Amino acid sequence: VQLVESGGGSVQSGGSLRLSCAASGYTYSDYCMAWFRQVTGKEREGVATIDNAGKTWSHASVKGRFTISRDDEEKKLYLQMNNLKPEDTAMYYCVRGPRWRGCPLRSADYSPWGQGTQVTVSS
Repeated sequence: VQLVESGGGSVQSGGSLRLSCAASGYTYSDYCMAWFRQVTGKEREGVATIDNAGKTWSHASVKGRFTISRDDEEKKLYLQMNNLKPEDTAMYYCVRGPRWRGCPLRSADYSPWGQGTQVTVSS
């Protein structure tokens, strides 16, 4: 099982980025997928989730700005991030959740984790 994130970078406040995650080694369409983020010294925080039926959830701090989506044929996960704010600065991780059921919110319920992609938003 492998998850490889890409698309991070440095942008100014108000800018946009699109994160991508390429999954391999398992039946991607069966699983909940999610994006988490982490700032050094702080706990991991769930950003958005999407289950195998396409049901989504997003953290209140990103609602209306971030959109999670998936392409089951290409085995890819996306996070479209618009109107970025300095407080969105973090390492963003693509993660796999449970199979054939809804997405939990605890980071401990997700495995494996990709290597992460850094997002930096300057004011």
